[in-house]
Amino acid sequence: MTSEQNPAPETSEEEGPRPGRLTLAAALAGLEGAALVVGGGYMLVAGLAGHPDNPEQAITGGITLIVLALLPLLAARGLLARKSWSRGPAIITQIMALPVAYTLLQADSAAIGGGIVLGVVAVVALVMLVNRETTRALGIRTPGSAQESE
Repeated sequence: MTSEQNPAPETSEEEGPRPGRLTLAAALAGLEGAALVVGGGYMLVAGLAGHPDNPEQAITGGITLIVLALLPLLAARGLLARKSWSRGPAIITQIMALPVAYTLLQADSAAIGGGIVLGVVAVVALVMLVNRETTRALGIRTPGSAQESE
């Protein structure tokens, strides 16, 4: 087989290894997506097999959480593959997580711990996503970057 039949992958060795900040941001987005799948699955099973107060609401909530998990999971995959489009959905996911974390912090239960964890994860992921090294690794041009290259 020739090199024409097997084109090189988009990420070449010239770009160097994936920055740790980018890997961490992808891992955190993936963790959030996995948590949404688990929570949605739990609600779905409870709605189908359990005896919730409102089975339809539990089933709808479970399906909604599973569908919402697609955003951070796709973003995590894109970040690992260094796709520039993936930073937007990852940032949106973190911004959406902050009010959820705040709401959990207002509870009088074990949800407070979940709110703390979610808030810390969202803030750390946002810092990693807006970092210059991450932006450069994703090939995103920032204001003034055109002047630097001239």
